[in-house]
Amino acid sequence: MRVPAQSVCTAIRDDIVSGVFERGGRLTEEQLARRYGVSRVPVREALRTLESEGFVVTRRHAGAHVAEPTEQEAADLLDMRALLEPLGAARAAQRRTEAHLKVLRGLVRLGQERARRGQGEDLRSLGGWFHETLAQASGSPALTALLTQLRHKIAWMYAVDQPTHAVEAWSEHGAIVDAVARGDAERARALTALHAERSLALHRLKRPDRGRVRVSQHVVNTASGQN
Repeated sequence: MRVPAQSVCTAIRDDIVSGVFERGGRLTEEQLARRYGVSRVPVREALRTLESEGFVVTRRHAGAHVAEPTEQEAADLLDMRALLEPLGAARAAQRRTEAHLKVLRGLVRLGQERARRGQGEDLRSLGGWFHETLAQASGSPALTALLTQLRHKIAWMYAVDQPTHAVEAWSEHGAIVDAVARGDAERARALTALHAERSLALHRLKRPDRGRVRVSQHVVNTASGQN
């Protein structure tokens, strides 16, 4: 079975974001093919995609390496998100489907419940799903893709603390969904901008770990089709 380059790309990106591959570290096709149990062809395609996304750089006579964003580039990521997430929420108010609303409301209910119980790890995942669904509700594949890429890069560059008042944070999510449900684009935009601004204080820049790459193998999911 030929493994899709998209699956390999996802696996490499996840390992870069989680710090398995250190910033500036070299990435060889042979090393990656062995780690993920695939041929070098999908690895080569995946590296090209990751280079276009900014996770990988190719150096002349040195091959592919994990990128090394500067602190200014990391700060720019948060600025871009602060501009694009409110736009996505405004578009969602105009284009969302009932299916989107159902999922968003369900996530808010779960988030509020977990917040009251103090279940922080669940809240982290639920928050990610909430913002991903809100982006999808924008009805703009290009905007959704940009926001997804920003979330990956922010997770790569920043550690994010849980808010001290998690119940209030999830009340903000609920207010955004209410505005989206009413079709109030300007209120959805304003509430999302305020929510993004308040979350800035929770972000701490990660310092590069110059340790060794972990050697455990990561077999790529091959069930998603052909490349």
